[in-house]
Amino acid sequence: MFTRSQLEIKTVPELRDLCRRYGIKPTGNPGYKVSYITSLLVFPQIALQQLRQAKGLKSPGLSVIQFFEGVIDEMNSPTDEQAALIKITMEGKRMNYPDRYDQENLLNLHKAKIHLEMAIGLLSQ
Repeated sequence: MFTRSQLEIKTVPELRDLCRRYGIKPTGNPGYKVSYITSLLVFPQIALQQLRQAKGLKSPGLSVIQFFEGVIDEMNSPTDEQAALIKITMEGKRMNYPDRYDQENLLNLHKAKIHLEMAIGLLSQ
């Protein structure tokens, strides 16, 4: 993050811009450099403390993760023909209408399943 010496050489407008960039409010009177410096030095630790206290953004419970795993199971796996159609669709080949709607739906289901699997992987770490 920032060191005190990195911040102390900056002007009040530069510090104000840094705080705006990250959405941090100055501590105390915004006319003083120390108000911005204090906020910029402590926000990372405050953010982690809030995470540990399950305040703000937090990990879902095991039951929610299990629910999403159930959704993935419900979606099943593509057949060989569906997998082939997904591959050729990802190469940019499109069927004629009205079959194109179902082709896009198949691709979207595939993408959704992959994203759900990735999300569960990220949440389970």
